[in-house]
Amino acid sequence: MTTRGDTLRLATRGSDLALRQAATVRDALASRRLTVELTEVETTGDQIRDELIHRLGKTGAFVRSLDEKVIAGELDAAVHSMKDMPTERPDELVVAGVPERAAAGDALVTPDGLELDDLPEGATVGTSSLRRRAQLLAERPDLTVEPLRGNVDTRIEKLLAPTLQREHQERHEAEQERKEHAGGEAQRASENSGGQGPPAAEDDDYEFPYEQDVEGWFNGLAELERRAMERDPDVEYDAIVLAQAGLDRAGLSHHVGTTELDTSAFVPAPGQGALAVTAVDGDLAVDIKDRIDHRRTRVETTVERTILAELGGGCVAPIGVYATLEGGVVHTNVRVLSRDGDEEVRVGRDLPAERHISAAVDLAAELAERGADDLIAEAKRDAGAADDDAATAREEEDE
Repeated sequence: MTTRGDTLRLATRGSDLALRQAATVRDALASRRLTVELTEVETTGDQIRDELIHRLGKTGAFVRSLDEKVIAGELDAAVHSMKDMPTERPDELVVAGVPERAAAGDALVTPDGLELDDLPEGATVGTSSLRRRAQLLAERPDLTVEPLRGNVDTRIEKLLAPTLQREHQERHEAEQERKEHAGGEAQRASENSGGQGPPAAEDDDYEFPYEQDVEGWFNGLAELERRAMERDPDVEYDAIVLAQAGLDRAGLSHHVGTTELDTSAFVPAPGQGALAVTAVDGDLAVDIKDRIDHRRTRVETTVERTILAELGGGCVAPIGVYATLEGGVVHTNVRVLSRDGDEEVRVGRDLPAERHISAAVDLAAELAERGADDLIAEAKRDAGAADDDAATAREEEDE
C-alpha cells in the first residue's frame, strides 16, 4: 500500500452531499488495521460560481483537482460521483472501487407532489442539465425550462421559497383579520353595555382558517424551510428535477413531494447514482477493489460509460444511457437528443454480459450511424453559440 502508515487519505469535495458520499466509502473501507481520513479539496467546479457546468471548458470540473492530489502522492485515493467523471482518464489512475449503486433515476420535485402530467400549461421547471432539459421538452414541449443554480439544499430552498412565503403572508393576513374582528366585536359590546361591564364574547360567525398562528407555524418548520423563507429567488419554479440518489443521500425527500421519473423516457446520465474511488494503479487499488467493489454496478456503469466515450458527447450533448445487469444480459437503453428535445435517436438493446465492453462499443457505432453523431455535432455547435448568452447558471453535482 501507499498509504501514510495505517491511514488512507481519501480526497473529497467539501459540499455536504459529497461529504456524505465520501463517508459511506470511508466506512466501507475502514477496518481495525486501516483508518480512513477524509480530506476536503476545492475543485474547479467549486471555484467557478457563475457558469453552467457544460461551459467550464472541459468535462471533469469536479474531478480533476482531486485526482491531481492523488497522482502527486499528497492523498491516496479520491471519491467521485461517477457521472461527473470524464471518460478520458490519466494513465496513472484506475477506478479502484465502484460501490453498489443507489437509485439511478431522476425525480420530479414539487412543493405538493404533482406528477409531470399534472403540471399546468407552461409551467416553469428548473434544471441546469442539458439532458434533463431536452428530455423534459420532448415529453412536454409547453414547459419553460430555466437554469437552476446551487447544491441540492439550495435548489430545494429556491423551489419552496415562493410557496412558503405566500403561506406566511396568508397566515399573517388571516391573523390580522381575526384581531380586527375581535376588536370590532369588543367595541360593539362595550357600546351596547353603555361602556360598563366586560365585553361580550366573539361572535361564532368568524372561523380562523388555520390550526396554528403564524409564530406556531414558523416554529414548526424544518431548518431547510426556514432558510427557504429568507430567499429571494429570481425565478419561481413550479418544479425542479434532481437525481433521486442525491435526494436520498441528503435526506431531503420528506421536505418535498417527489415523483420518480420513468427511466425508459428519462434515461439517466451514464453512471448516475454510482460512486467511483480512484487511486494510482498498484497494491492499494487492488485492496480497495477487494473491499468495496460491486460487480453488478461495475458492469452496468462500464457499459454506460463505454457508450458515452465512444459517442464523444461529454457534457455538451443531451445523452442518457442506462444499463441493468440481469443474469447473463445487460439491458441497455440509450437516448440521444437535440438540445431542444425535438429530435432524438433512441435504442434499447440486450448486451451479452460476458463481452459487455465490446458489445457496448458496437452499440455506440450503431447509434452513430443512426444519427447520434449528427445530434452530438449539432449540440457542440449550439454549445459554442451559447457562450455568448448573457444568462448564466451552474449545475453542481446532485448525486
